Amino acid sequence: MAGPQARFKMSKRGVGELLNSPMIAAELLRRAEVIKGVAEGISPVGGPGDPHAGNYKTSWYAKVERRSVGRSGTKRPVGVVGNTAYYARWVEYGSERVPAHHVLLRAAQAGGGN
Repeated sequence: MAGPQARFKMSKRGVGELLNSPMIAAELLRRAEVIKGVAEGISPVGGPGDPHAGNYKTSWYAKVERRSVGRSGTKRPVGVVGNTAYYARWVEYGSERVPAHHVLLRAAQAGGGN
């Protein structure tokens, strides 16, 4: 004879409340800060003749925003990591003259699961 069994009935409303809770937002911010820290650590700084030396490295930010997600457009907290340097896209993806460094990609791969 089998022992007592637990039963679970999912509540969509309850899951929605959980996903919008401060606890989830705090965890998203923590993970974004970890990724930001890795990105700062691996950011290229530039040589002595670079007029923007160190600017890219100090321009990282991490925050939590409420954005529409999924087909329903429901607003949920989302962790965001970015860089405010105007040339950040060229550092990340490269150009004809600049090789791609993929700083954010590598930072997310290294720090995203922690």
